[in-house]
Amino acid sequence: MTYFNNIDKIKYEGPQSNNPYAFKFYNPEEVVGGRSMEEYLRFGVAYWHTFTEDLSDPFGTGTAIRSWDKYDDMDLAKARVEAAFEFFEKLNVPYFCFHDVDIAPEGSNLRESNQNLDTIVAMIKDYMKDSKTKLLWNTVNNFTHPRFVHGAASSNNADVFAYAAAKVKKGLEVGKELGSENYVFWGGREGYETLLNTDMKLELDNLGRFFRMGVDYAKEIGFDAQFLIEPKPKEPTTHQYDFDVASGYAFLQRYDLADHFKFNIEANHATLAGHTFEHELRYARVNDMLGSVDANQGHPLLGWDTDEFPSDLYSTTLAMYEIIKNGGLGSGGLNFDAKVRRGSFAPEDLFHAHIAGMDSFAVGLKVAQKLIDDDVLDGLVNERYSSFREGIGKDIVDGSTDFHKLEEHALRLDGIENQSGGLEKIKAKINQYLLTMYAEEK
Repeated sequence: MTYFNNIDKIKYEGPQSNNPYAFKFYNPEEVVGGRSMEEYLRFGVAYWHTFTEDLSDPFGTGTAIRSWDKYDDMDLAKARVEAAFEFFEKLNVPYFCFHDVDIAPEGSNLRESNQNLDTIVAMIKDYMKDSKTKLLWNTVNNFTHPRFVHGAASSNNADVFAYAAAKVKKGLEVGKELGSENYVFWGGREGYETLLNTDMKLELDNLGRFFRMGVDYAKEIGFDAQFLIEPKPKEPTTHQYDFDVASGYAFLQRYDLADHFKFNIEANHATLAGHTFEHELRYARVNDMLGSVDANQGHPLLGWDTDEFPSDLYSTTLAMYEIIKNGGLGSGGLNFDAKVRRGSFAPEDLFHAHIAGMDSFAVGLKVAQKLIDDDVLDGLVNERYSSFREGIGKDIVDGSTDFHKLEEHALRLDGIENQSGGLEKIKAKINQYLLTMYAEEK
């Protein structure tokens, strides 16, 4: 059975194309920075937003029209697998991602849930034999069910901790079975609402113990995927333990886990934390902790996780600048953890949204590579910090000075002259590169 009957395989047609089912800027075979776009961008489809999302919100029921929704329970799960691999093939995407409950319904107990999962995993594995699409990462949902009302690994209930651990154990086994290149820990409810009833130290210690057991079990079964933590500052708990990359990195160092984890950074989570997307990428990159990316964007007028498909070319350019400077994403990728708007309920909107997102990051890749090739931003930054390459500045960097010598230097100064940061000029230059790229494509 087919689910997208009127849609053919999406191909690159260039910026002059008026075909809504064609890439305008994403050409999988085009080489940028020594790699093809497909190799560099490593796009992934999020199973949950694409195949299980019904587009409901707190004020209204779902609007999504999906032909597979006529089925129930395991029949629905099997139909979604069929629809997913048809979608992957027509979009020509190399990766996909999922939570356990995205692909298989929970049963009345953990044993039944695992049986459901085994059935669907076997089906997915069979489809993957004839598909180019691989598993970028998998994870488990330890946040939706009422049992996780007080958290999972940070719960005050030891039975919940054990249940969450059993789910992750199964998730690691599934990841190995399907050849997943990464495994994500997203602490959806790993946090608290108030300190009045919270033992913060115990919760953090337990969270550290949980991750350590995950590392140990992956080693036991020979699952060598990259482990990833995905920070989020709020929603659903008031205070999330994995607020941003900085707090997550401090946590990993505190519990001696930094050698085993990197970060899966989501654009919308960065903005909710009060950061820019590129800030989170940069912080992870300079600490050698950038692993993978959830590609989306938030709405500037809304203060929650809107998970919009990325279309801001300025943002994708600055994001790709960080990714290129990182040497790429290694085993990670650009997963579209994004959903169409509630009013975009038709099946074909799923294609339009992914095409827009893939084109946006293709533009970002090309412009960022050109900025790097022309030494635009690095040149400006190097000039701005030139005082640290000679004299007292070099002594500071080399560690060959102290407060006594610095005081002597400061006392000899007749005055201090600063130079303009030139931010407006820099932004204008980035705009110039963006517009020039489009003119050249034309």
